[in-house]
Amino acid sequence: MNRSLLFKFLAIGLLMLLLLIPLAMIGNSIDERREYSEQVVRDIARSSAYSQTLVGPVLVVPYTKKERYWMLNNAKEKVLQERLVEDKLYFLPDSFRLNGAMTTESRQLGIYTARLYHADTLIDGHFSLPLNYGIQTNLADYTFHAPFVAMGISDIRGIKNSLRLTLNQQAYDFEPGSQLKILGDGVHAKLPKGVFSGMAAQAQTLPFSFTLQLQGTEQFHVAPVGKESHVELHSDWPHPRFLGDFLPVERSIDHAGFTARWQTSYFSTNFEEYFSTCIRTSQCDQYQQRQFGVSLLEPINLYVKSDRAIKYALLFIALTFASFFLFEVLKRLQVHPVQYGLVGLALAFFYLLLLALSEHIAFVAAYAISSFACVVLIGFYVSYVLQSVMRGAAFSMGLGFLYLLLYGLLSAEDYALLMGALLLFVVLGLFMLLTCKVDWYSLGATNKTTSSAVNSAVQEH
Repeated sequence: MNRSLLFKFLAIGLLMLLLLIPLAMIGNSIDERREYSEQVVRDIARSSAYSQTLVGPVLVVPYTKKERYWMLNNAKEKVLQERLVEDKLYFLPDSFRLNGAMTTESRQLGIYTARLYHADTLIDGHFSLPLNYGIQTNLADYTFHAPFVAMGISDIRGIKNSLRLTLNQQAYDFEPGSQLKILGDGVHAKLPKGVFSGMAAQAQTLPFSFTLQLQGTEQFHVAPVGKESHVELHSDWPHPRFLGDFLPVERSIDHAGFTARWQTSYFSTNFEEYFSTCIRTSQCDQYQQRQFGVSLLEPINLYVKSDRAIKYALLFIALTFASFFLFEVLKRLQVHPVQYGLVGLALAFFYLLLLALSEHIAFVAAYAISSFACVVLIGFYVSYVLQSVMRGAAFSMGLGFLYLLLYGLLSAEDYALLMGALLLFVVLGLFMLLTCKVDWYSLGATNKTTSSAVNSAVQEH
């Protein structure tokens, strides 16, 4: 390869490496702005309510049990002793149903927005109490105390109504606090001590129901506590993201919102075993993971799109420099490395413009304005560099087409890799086609000869 051509390649490569510095600075700005926006969302949630997780209801029966044991007295004789041990029996619903309607609203702090929801839910189902509460031996050693129904609600500040439980056709008021560490924050309803009088000796089915009006931020989760759990949600948010270990068995999404229905069974969730393990051993990882729900976040926010766009920045710069180089080769022009660098900086500033504008206007409008400004600026400059308005216009059209393709890559979340691979393949094919007849060995020499001839003509003149 001719030495001058090698120096040109090295200069272009060095410029591309140097342009990584402003691109990295812009990338850091994107990360900082995204972190700040997330902090603002947390601040808004702190003053209203965080994302909500519902666990329960759980029927709890406290009891005191007599335990007998042998011990040695001072005379080294075995003596039978008694002690009282306090514990609780836990009963999860056989059937659990939640039917909810969610409406969303936006709360703003400066230029940042958090999405809140209001969920009006009806929770019902039934408990099945086994014979003698499931105690099969030494029933006379047990003394049962007043039971209660506990409900875990991760952020009780979001409760908007007076909660009242209907259990076995009797009404009971909920009080703050779940009374169970495993449920965290929540509410509980005390039941009179005699409410189960005579029930311990026989199996019972206890239907329950209550309404819960709940406010939260961005995410809503439900634990499938029932042997059979049915959850149905309706919302006006058209971009749901379903979360957790279980996806909806049915869902419908359109511009007006979504409807989703979950259905789980005791066999698929194994929730009761994980619940019991968490109580006995405090190993609660599996219990805490058994949830499903929905996120009301934007599917791809402006910071994700800006970050994804800047990942293609080096590719854009390489394609632009390759176009310059093609003009040099095919039109026998000389483009100085400084001119390469100025065009590269203009391409880099596109991403800063995009970030700044998208925080105030819609992303598509910010993208259109930023790309148009960069295309016009670079096209005006290139028309002088390439010594032709037509060449500048052609270069601008090609650059505008690349920006259009980039927007397609940003929007096509599932097909971005495929579109990017096809774009690179087509560009490589065009470059090979346009340069297939170029004599690379004589290219540098020809340019050198032309330059010498020009210098000789100047000296003779």
